[in-house]
Amino acid sequence: MQTTMNEKEHSLAVGMRKLWSDHVFYTREYIIAAGLGASNADAVAERLLKNQEHIGDAVSQYYGKDAGNKLTGLLKQHIKIAVELVGAAKNGNQQKFQEEDKQWSDNAEEIAKFLSGANPNWPRRDVSDLLKQHLDLTKKEAVAVLGKKWKDAILAFDDIYTEILTLADALYKGIVKHFPDKFR
Repeated sequence: MQTTMNEKEHSLAVGMRKLWSDHVFYTREYIIAAGLGASNADAVAERLLKNQEHIGDAVSQYYGKDAGNKLTGLLKQHIKIAVELVGAAKNGNQQKFQEEDKQWSDNAEEIAKFLSGANPNWPRRDVSDLLKQHLDLTKKEAVAVLGKKWKDAILAFDDIYTEILTLADALYKGIVKHFPDKFR
């Protein structure tokens, strides 16, 4: 049994971690900017949406352009819903928050369904659990930021970062298992 990564596996692992780290870093930056009404919120949202294209492009290298585009679309929807969710929370609109939260959960399930359908090494339940945890932790962070509970926001982000690295690792390991010939 192989216990070390070769150069190709290492490159994929580092790449996935970078992409998903960017996802949570720019999400955090957006939550803070939007929560504080900073003028850079739109620029951060734009960069965050670009990150979703980068993730889709990475997947397309293994699953084709159509799959990459599908994932990009689902992830961009994920971000757009998150923007609405933060706005509803900031404005205290509980009904809109609940509607957006449901859409966000539904979108996460669509992402899990898509990923598990693309790779048998990504069981739907596992991917769903990781994405649900991501949403729950991100909401916890947003609530802390909006409440200006900065220590709580930092603790939440620490958990988010650990969780997203777990997701990135699961994704790269699944790709390596699905396409072993590409990693020899």
